[in-house]
Amino acid sequence: MNFNENCYQILRKVPKGKVTTYKALAEAMDTKAYRAVGNAMNKNPYAPQVPCHRVINANGRLGGFASGLKNKIKILRSEGIEIINDKIDLNKYEFKFK
Repeated sequence: MNFNENCYQILRKVPKGKVTTYKALAEAMDTKAYRAVGNAMNKNPYAPQVPCHRVINANGRLGGFASGLKNKIKILRSEGIEIINDKIDLNKYEFKFK
């Protein structure tokens, strides 16, 4: 399985109403290739089944989204995630990989 497919497989574990970070997703893959994770999310051919909109920056900021930031915000809010000043409270919404 290639890097991107591995990202998508792991990301499928993040449930509706939760988010993860590029860093946490990379660490779940046993790598520090955070930017490569972001690149994989940008190229995600399986959206929305593979929920790349649920991946944000480690500081709680939203990061990018291939379909535009407004769409990312709309989708996250529809899943019950509160966004204040373009940030998400990771203490409340972060999904922890085991």
